[in-house]
Amino acid sequence: MSSYVPPLRDMKFILEAVAGLESVNQLPGCEEASPDVVDAILEEAGKFASGVLDPLNRVGDTQGCRLEEGRVHCAEGWKEAYDQFRASGWGGLSGPAEYGGQALPKLASTPVWEMWFSANTAFAMLPQLNVGQAEALEIAASDALKAVFLEKVVTGEWGATMNLTEPQAGSDLSATRTRAEPGEDGSYRLFGQKIFISYGEHELTENIVHLVLARLPDAPPGVKGISLFLVPKYLVTDDGGLGARNDVRCISIEHKMGIHGSPTCTLSFGEQGGALGWMVGAPNRGLETMFIMMNDARFGVGVQGVGLGERAYQRAVAYARERVQGRDAVTGASGLPIIHHPDVKRMLLAMRSRLMAVRALLYTAAGWFDRAHHHPDPEVAERYRRYVDLLMPVAKGWSTEVGNDVCDLAIQVFGGMGFVEETGAAQHFRDARIITIYEGTTGIQANDLIGRKIQREQGATLRTLLEEMRALAGGLAADTELADLAPALASALDELESVLDWVLANGGPHLADVLAGAVPFLHMLGTVCGAWQISRAALAARQRLLAESGDAAYLQSVVGLARYYMQNVTPQVYAYSGAVRQGGAAVTGFDVDQL
Repeated sequence: MSSYVPPLRDMKFILEAVAGLESVNQLPGCEEASPDVVDAILEEAGKFASGVLDPLNRVGDTQGCRLEEGRVHCAEGWKEAYDQFRASGWGGLSGPAEYGGQALPKLASTPVWEMWFSANTAFAMLPQLNVGQAEALEIAASDALKAVFLEKVVTGEWGATMNLTEPQAGSDLSATRTRAEPGEDGSYRLFGQKIFISYGEHELTENIVHLVLARLPDAPPGVKGISLFLVPKYLVTDDGGLGARNDVRCISIEHKMGIHGSPTCTLSFGEQGGALGWMVGAPNRGLETMFIMMNDARFGVGVQGVGLGERAYQRAVAYARERVQGRDAVTGASGLPIIHHPDVKRMLLAMRSRLMAVRALLYTAAGWFDRAHHHPDPEVAERYRRYVDLLMPVAKGWSTEVGNDVCDLAIQVFGGMGFVEETGAAQHFRDARIITIYEGTTGIQANDLIGRKIQREQGATLRTLLEEMRALAGGLAADTELADLAPALASALDELESVLDWVLANGGPHLADVLAGAVPFLHMLGTVCGAWQISRAALAARQRLLAESGDAAYLQSVVGLARYYMQNVTPQVYAYSGAVRQGGAAVTGFDVDQL
């Protein structure tokens, strides 16, 4: 079994040459994230990921979690690793400085999170929840709640969860039944049950801060009647210490296909008089606040896609370099590793090129987050905010679908040995299968993309983004070595805009047909964005080659990956186009009774 090796060369190249680390470093509040500082952070994070988290990944998978008398126990070594993780300050990397964080920009922290997810996704899910909850509390919680809870959440001293799903309320949160009864002192008593709560109970932290969606007694029906409450596992005394156990109990944990090291809990609130909680944000506006945490989680799950895919790719390429089988199809020579077989090489290129494209898109989006939050020009900040909003479904939906595909291909490279648990390839496939589901399925992301992000503004932001992409196609055409890529990118952009026009024209009279093709549209947009990003990487590599700056062999490989992507992946755009335009009617016209 191979060990995880952080892809620092790829990460640093994309940060510097594609995502614009140096320009983000110039933004107010981001000055500490100099290239030298970020390099040092990545080096140290890589050591922790490969030296501490990666060895525990298999342990968590084989041992899983166990529930005993209401308490969840994680796998061996989990507690010691988390203590080391927190003591090193990794949890607060991007958290606000006034609450114990290091306030690094999202662009600097995103590759670090990729390493955590590559090395041990099940472990990294816990601190990821803290990042999202900290942002929600910073924006919406009262000063009193911030004073008690925020620093503990930012630093990871206390764990964090988000409690949305109920047995009858999965993606449809309007069916939420958990209720909150107000007390005379401003607190609330919560009653109900939540399911699929990641790290809802564990011994890794001394306290857990739950954010819970619930209804007030006079709440209006639907999603407009949901409020958000902070409910700690242990109540906090006036001096900041831990008091009595709150009325929150873990009554079961799930036995899952993957991410065995992460406890997925069913929590019961209010079996003994009501779980004490405090409202976060305004009454009946809880879903808005929860979506602050949800959006951060969705971006993080997209990073899980590239992280898991990278780990699976590393296993596959290591195996392909060692496994000797068959004869060379051209020369007839024997005794060569399978990496020389054209089909194996094709699969590895399919994996690596798409990972490069997804990584570039996610890092670029992280830079957009930073510009949206820190750019001094409000118009510029708003443009990047709209870019983030538009492409969040792609960052989550397409990135996770690519991650699944890459993990699937890794098993194919291994052949029969990939189906054997000992090689480790199967675990990545099992772990990755959830990422297209939780925090909003690919179908939900696609519907959001079509409905809220495109139809609501008649495609205005996407058209602005298309202009940027076309400018890059012009840059490719001007480079003698990359000019052959320009027509492929320009044609794909034209096809995307044509499909956008079709979606806008048919979204009213034939909405069901449009929504039936929403997932192919998401894949189409993701594939085009990937072509855009990997072309940017190729152009940056060419500029460095011309300046004789950097490792020439590596830079040539970046150009080669872009050429593979443009010639083998980008043509899928036209298949997706046909599915969007023509496939919806075949779906809506089929009799469900015959399924």
